[in-house]
Amino acid sequence: MIIRKSTDLRYSDVTPKQVYLNRRKFLAAGSAALAAPLVRGNTPLAAAVKSPFSTTEKITPKDLALHYNNYYEFGTGKEDPGRNAPGKLVSIPEWTIRIEGEVAKPRTIDLDALRKIAPMEERIYRHRCVERWSMVFPWIGYSLSALLKQVEPTSKAKYVAFQSYYNSKFELSSFSAGIEFPYVEGLRMDEAMHPLTLLAFGVYGEMLPDQMGAQVRLAVPWKYGYKSIKSIVKIKLVEKEPPTTWNLAAANEYGFYSNVNPEVDHPRWSQKKERRLPELFPRDTIKFNGYGDQVAGMYAGMDLRKYH
Repeated sequence: MIIRKSTDLRYSDVTPKQVYLNRRKFLAAGSAALAAPLVRGNTPLAAAVKSPFSTTEKITPKDLALHYNNYYEFGTGKEDPGRNAPGKLVSIPEWTIRIEGEVAKPRTIDLDALRKIAPMEERIYRHRCVERWSMVFPWIGYSLSALLKQVEPTSKAKYVAFQSYYNSKFELSSFSAGIEFPYVEGLRMDEAMHPLTLLAFGVYGEMLPDQMGAQVRLAVPWKYGYKSIKSIVKIKLVEKEPPTTWNLAAANEYGFYSNVNPEVDHPRWSQKKERRLPELFPRDTIKFNGYGDQVAGMYAGMDLRKYH
C-alpha cells in the first residue's frame, strides 16, 4: 500500500528479510498459539467454534504475522507496527463503537456487549495484500451482518462506512504517513451483509494484538487487505458511496471495490502472481482470492476493470 515512484516492487518489499534468511524459524513458530485461551486481560470469552467457511490451507506462523504488518498509524515500514503499536490500543479501558446513519436503532455499544451479539467462530481465511504478498490467518469473530441487523438498516442504506481509532498523541500524523487520518473504508451493503464478511476480535486463539487491529476489525477475504479496516470505532450506514482512505490518496490505483483480481493490474505492478509468506517463490493469484463461488454473484454484469 506504500505509494512508490518506481514502476514495480522490489523483491525485498514483499518478502521480509528474516523470512528468506531464516525460514525454519517461522515454520516452527505458532503451532501452539491455536490452543491458547481466548482472553483480553483476565476476561475470558466463549470458546470459538470451527467455521465451515475456513480454508484448509496452512496457517501463517504467528511470529511472522505479528512482525510484518501494514498499519500506517504506527509506521510505514513492515516492522514498525510490531515495534510501535503494542500496548497502545489494548490498554484503552472503554472501547466503544458508534453505529449510526440510515438505521432505525442507532446505538453506541461497548466491547463486552459487542462480543455477545453472536457466537464466536474461528475462521481460517486467506489474506491478500495489494502489494502482492499473502498470508493465512485464523481469525476469531462473527459475521458483520449479525451486528448490522441489530440496528435495523433502512431502505436508504446502500453502503456501510467504517472509521478507525486515531490518537495523534501516539500515532503518526497524516503528513508523516502520507495518508489522511482517521482511516476510513467502506463496503456496499450486500458486501457488508455477506456471511464471509467477518467482524474479528481475535486471531491465533487470542485477542487481536495492536498491530493487527485491536480491539476489533474487519476481515473481508475476497478483497485486498486494505479493505479490512482495523481498530473500528464508528460504523455509518449511508445512501451514497463513502470516501475511503486509499481511494482518496490515489483513486487510479486503489478503487472502491478492490476485489482480488489477477486480470486487473495495479498501475505500477502486475497482480497475476503473489507470494504466500513465508514461501520464497510466487504462485498464481486466484480471482476473488479463491472465494469466487461464494461472492462472484454480487458482481454479475459489472465491468470489474472499471469498478476495480
